Amino acid sequence: MIKDSILIDILKDQVKPALGCTEPAAVALAVARAKEIMTENVTDLHITVNNNILKNGMSVGIPGAKERGLDFAAALAIHAGNSEYGLEVFKDVDQDSISKALKLVETGNMKVELDKSKSSLFIQVLAKGKAESSRVIIENAHTNIVFESLDDEIILDTRNGADMSDEGQNGSSELKYGIMKYSIRDLIRFIDEVPEDYLGFIQTGIQMNHKLAQVGLMEDLGLGMGKHYMEKATDIDKKAKAYTVAASEARMTGYPLPVMSSAGSGNHGLVAIIPISIMGSELGYEDEKIRRAVALSHLVTIFVKVQLGALSPVCGCAVAAGLGCSAGITYLKGGTPEQIESSIINMIAGVSGMFCDGAKIGCAYKLGISVDAAADASSMAIQGMRIPSDNGILGATAEESIANLARVSTEGMSNTDPVILDIMMNKC
Repeated sequence: MIKDSILIDILKDQVKPALGCTEPAAVALAVARAKEIMTENVTDLHITVNNNILKNGMSVGIPGAKERGLDFAAALAIHAGNSEYGLEVFKDVDQDSISKALKLVETGNMKVELDKSKSSLFIQVLAKGKAESSRVIIENAHTNIVFESLDDEIILDTRNGADMSDEGQNGSSELKYGIMKYSIRDLIRFIDEVPEDYLGFIQTGIQMNHKLAQVGLMEDLGLGMGKHYMEKATDIDKKAKAYTVAASEARMTGYPLPVMSSAGSGNHGLVAIIPISIMGSELGYEDEKIRRAVALSHLVTIFVKVQLGALSPVCGCAVAAGLGCSAGITYLKGGTPEQIESSIINMIAGVSGMFCDGAKIGCAYKLGISVDAAADASSMAIQGMRIPSDNGILGATAEESIANLARVSTEGMSNTDPVILDIMMNKC
């Protein structure tokens, strides 16, 4: 047993493959599970979500299909979803299931509505057949199924600690909060000391995300932002940006390849992994050093994300994965713990105002901005520059600055999501 093995458990729990945007996938996961509980075909679906799920599910592509929207994602799950795949629930999608899903949507027997009272991640699926009905609820994390029932019989209920026996359902959502027992210095020390054998899955994520980036650079997807940035890539930092943008653009258009996510988000995983791995390979660093830097990037991303919440008004790609990326870049380049902390503080000083206006192709541009900022924040830190704590929301330490950022998001921007969603819904 290695010291602080809980951090390996957290990494493995929070760094997982995801196919397509995680919000439609989470809805599809709940629908697939509701379908599996029943012994007859589903004829009606009533889905209730919080504003973040609705916001992120309106405009993003569905893997393997041209259609968009939570209603189509749910219908697709009826015909091709498998809950055992988790966030890769769309893995078995084919043209036949797409055609059947379109017909189901056309029947009008599906309803997706907003529950304004739910401030954190929430998905409830009520599925009905001719004689049966099932209900599935996901809360707080994209794969965290907390309730299942068939007709009036409760199969699973882990809400309010009702049943904590199934770690695969509720335990995973609780595990990540263990990271708050550690400081940023603790995370750095762990990455320095953890045996390399424990980080093999980190390499899997690097390869997975690079594969999608290559697709984005080679094929005509979206607006061609990745190709645009690659043509302008005159240095390593810009090349890292081009790869990250290309991968996100491919993902947001619904290209049917999985990515390795970080803290519940595929785009977070792209920012946390790709810039560091590109810079590392281009600069000639050993694979082990790159893996350790990426692992630190994931840990810092998770550390920030548990304070922001699974979904938030601020763009997690910038203010969570961006912070992790900057810390990882600084670690990769031999930065001291103080310089790594400075890179985090510098990032908060620069990108804390970027808000999230839903998942869509434009997210690729935000990822590009995040990579630019992460590289700059790291470079400044290595040169001894650190934005002072009397600037805005910055605290005296990285931990204080992150806590202040989380407070701005959770308290100060409490009305931001409803306003953004109202704008999005009224223009559609």
